[in-house]
Amino acid sequence: MSNVLYDLPGPKARLRYRLIGVLSALGIVALIAYIVWRFYDTGQFEPIRWEQFEYAQTQRDLVDGYLTTLRAAGTAAVLALALGALLATGRLSDHAVFRAPASAFVELFRAIPLLILIFFAYYGPIQLGYKVGAFWPLVIGLTLYNGAVLSEIFRAGIIAVARGQSEAAYALGMRKTQVMTSILLPQAVRAMLPAIISQVVVLLKDTALGFIIQLPELLYYGKQYGGRLTFGFPYVPGYLVVAAVYIGTCALLSWFAFWLQKRLMGGPKQAKTTAKAVKLADVGQSV
Repeated sequence: MSNVLYDLPGPKARLRYRLIGVLSALGIVALIAYIVWRFYDTGQFEPIRWEQFEYAQTQRDLVDGYLTTLRAAGTAAVLALALGALLATGRLSDHAVFRAPASAFVELFRAIPLLILIFFAYYGPIQLGYKVGAFWPLVIGLTLYNGAVLSEIFRAGIIAVARGQSEAAYALGMRKTQVMTSILLPQAVRAMLPAIISQVVVLLKDTALGFIIQLPELLYYGKQYGGRLTFGFPYVPGYLVVAAVYIGTCALLSWFAFWLQKRLMGGPKQAKTTAKAVKLADVGQSV
């Protein structure tokens, strides 16, 4: 029996996949064990290197840095989503006066490295005599770059909706704006959601670039506390703490995306019904 999209693997192929999976898992575990051992061997787990993280001031600074990271990521995510939707609408327009500038904007800001955008947003006004903080240059750089990327995700999701949906809406007398907002976007969002959340996770991690322009975010404090001679320059412990916070936050975002997608798709009951329908169609094809 074959699936709708691919042939199911046979016994030898399944055994080969299991063997590859086991060897890969063992390789990853061995690599992690080696890294942990090297940290231990070089004294990275000595109590003096971790002592400063017991201080209330250190903990407050890390919380403040984390909140700044979340604030920058949240602001940039909202603006990037709005910009991406606007650019996707422009690229899908029938009028060249909207389509050409939107396409040029997307291609330009997708091609410029994010760090250069942040530098332009921060040092550009300074060269013109304006004093700016570090927060908004970081947000502007993240918004421009991720907005251009998200616009392509939106455009691909809208194009992927079956053509008959828009044709039926036009037949009912709906305008293109109504078709886009009421018919295409609600269906496209379900398919785009994993890619959107994935890009938001990338945006969250990219806020770490703010430490280059002295924004007091999470990595900034991790670097500051890692450079203390009194505690033996605990860079590795500081970066491990920062990495743990980033990993936890990204894992929480991924879980939220999975939960939201399951809700939008109708939950486990709907998923079981869909799987049963696919199985019945598969049996019908084999008969």
